[in-house]
Amino acid sequence: MPRVYRKITDLPAAIPVFPLGGALLFPRASLPLNIFEPRYLAMVDSALAGHRLIGMIQLSGLAHTGAGDETHALARVGCAGRITAFQETDDGRYLITLSGIARFRVGEEITHDSPYRLVRTDWAPYAHDLAGDPALDDSARTRLFAALKAYIARGQMRAEWSAIEEAPLDALINSLSAGCPFTNPEKQALLEARTLADRCAALITLLEMERPGQGGGYVQ
Repeated sequence: MPRVYRKITDLPAAIPVFPLGGALLFPRASLPLNIFEPRYLAMVDSALAGHRLIGMIQLSGLAHTGAGDETHALARVGCAGRITAFQETDDGRYLITLSGIARFRVGEEITHDSPYRLVRTDWAPYAHDLAGDPALDDSARTRLFAALKAYIARGQMRAEWSAIEEAPLDALINSLSAGCPFTNPEKQALLEARTLADRCAALITLLEMERPGQGGGYVQ
C-alpha cells in the first residue's frame, strides 16, 4: 500500500475501526493514542503488518446485546488514519500517532475471528479529501476568531491567543472541532461536513450557540 494516496482505489476495501466517543480525526491532522486494551493491541499489530490504516469512529445507538462497545452501532462516517509513529512501552502498551488520510462511509460490518471490529469502506463520498481543501479567505478567520472570543468570554476561560493566531486556519478549525466540549452528535456533524468551509461555518454556529461549562477552562 503506498504511503501517498492519490485516488480512492489506493485505499483498502476494508479497515479495522477504533470506536472512541468524542475523539475526532480529520484528513491531514494527527491524533496521538494510548492503546492498552488487548483487542486494540491486536488491531494495531494487524494494521502494522498490513496497510497501517485504522478508522477512528464514534458510536451511535444500540446495535445488539453483548458487552462493551459491541452493544453499539457505529456512526455512519469515520476517518481513516495511517500509523505514522509508534512506540511499545515496557508495560505492553502502544503509543501511536495516526495521520488522517480520508473520511469514509461505513458499509457492512465484517464478521471475522479477531476481537476488534472490521468494516467495509465506501471512500467515494469523501474522495475529495485526498486532494485537499481550498484555502479559506481571511474573512473566515475573522468570523471564527469573533465567535471563539465570545465563546471563551461566556465560559470565563483562558486561551493562548498567540498560539491561536499563529495556527494555520485549517489546523485551527480541526483542533477546535475535536477539542471543544461539544456533544458527540455535534462533533459527528463537524466530521461529516463536506468541505473545510462547511466545517468552519458549522463550527462558528456551534461556538455562537453553545455556552461552555462554568468554573473556568482552557483553550489551547
